[in-house]
Amino acid sequence: MSAELAFNRNADVDYGVAEDVGPGVRRIVANNPGPYTFLGTNTYLVGTEEVAVIDPGPADEAHLDAVARATRGQRVSHILVTHSHRDHCDGAQPLQQRLGGEIVAYGPTGTTRGAVAPGLGDGFVDAAFKPDRPVADGDTIKSRGFALDVLHMPGHAPDHLCFALIGERTVFTGDHVMGWNTTVIAPPEGSMSDFLGSLQRLAQRHDKVFFPGHGGRIATPRRVVRAYMTHRLWREQTILACVDEGVNTVPRIVARLYGGLDADLKVAAALSVLAHLEFLKERGIVTAEGATEGLSAFYLRAASGSGASSS
Repeated sequence: MSAELAFNRNADVDYGVAEDVGPGVRRIVANNPGPYTFLGTNTYLVGTEEVAVIDPGPADEAHLDAVARATRGQRVSHILVTHSHRDHCDGAQPLQQRLGGEIVAYGPTGTTRGAVAPGLGDGFVDAAFKPDRPVADGDTIKSRGFALDVLHMPGHAPDHLCFALIGERTVFTGDHVMGWNTTVIAPPEGSMSDFLGSLQRLAQRHDKVFFPGHGGRIATPRRVVRAYMTHRLWREQTILACVDEGVNTVPRIVARLYGGLDADLKVAAALSVLAHLEFLKERGIVTAEGATEGLSAFYLRAASGSGASSS
């Protein structure tokens, strides 16, 4: 089982410029680079006469100005939000105030939001975000010149949506699948079980291209999805091996598996380890004792053995 994923981090960005990336699709990258956003949040403009804005990005005046310039002479019919993380949704209402358009997203989930991590908490989530029009898996968003199917793909976030451009075998994947890095699964916001289930759904499709929320286009969608799944199963096995050897808390596992990782990314690594351990616990493969919220000690459940299922 391979541990390697081929990421494409070779990208030049001209912030504020609408770049043609596909038939009827343009991309503007917000100037909010960082360890979790790569070069910035991708905002996509879909359509010609009428336009859907997918992920308006942060509430950054320069970025909103760029979207306004790029859509001059066109009607913005919809503002679509893949999920209510602030780097994707904070610009929705300010953009609507400028250009109009119906804000469309999954809507409130009724679940606990945020992440168990120092410095994160719920600050990266807008738990109060409410769209004008909540949508669900299987819905379709139509306007003159485009139609998008709604795919509910929880895992990174409970409200995460992808949007499939009908007739083009093109999917806007938000943070569910990214070409520049693995997706952060941050409990309780994120669920490894949901994430792998959503990946399995994508693997059954026959798409030609993914446009992610960060980084460049993904030209081999099914291969990348399968690689994501293989990587997660491999990571699960390495974590189980740690627990079996008595390296059985999140900090100690991170030190063992991610010792050379940049400090900025170790929080994400700890969240990933916790998400895997929670998924193992759900399936009865490990048990947890002691403190909660990532500080528990984990042990193999003797009756289950040390093997992980392939689900």
